[in-house]
Amino acid sequence: MGLWSFVKGAGKKLVGRAEASEAPSEDVLMKEVKDLGLNTEGVTISVEGDQVKVGGTTVSQEMKEKIILAVGNVEGVAAVSDEVGGGEPVFHTVVKGENLSKIAKATLGNANRYPEIFEANKPMLTHPDKIYPGQVLRIPQD
Repeated sequence: MGLWSFVKGAGKKLVGRAEASEAPSEDVLMKEVKDLGLNTEGVTISVEGDQVKVGGTTVSQEMKEKIILAVGNVEGVAAVSDEVGGGEPVFHTVVKGENLSKIAKATLGNANRYPEIFEANKPMLTHPDKIYPGQVLRIPQD
């Protein structure tokens, strides 16, 4: 369990926010997760202001981490609280000038391991060169 910070003003724009300062509704976020093809069986999502809580159970640690990223990398979301439990994810917030190779070198010790980061962030990432400052990425662990 943990609390993960996101850049509130960065991320995917979704229809369904009550106010610009708030995250989209639970239904809108759940639809986004399902539209990405992620398994939501046993997962609950609740929203309080600009914070999202992901609870319930997930089929795997990987799926939990992807759901956290799917709802966190949405405009209006400042934090995601992990109420599922399990292992602690390793995330990286993209800064200006970074690409997956630089992130792989810094986090995995080898720039040539960038495809592992790309694969770990599918389906949220559709191309290795399409990342943006403020985006939070999942760093795969051995």
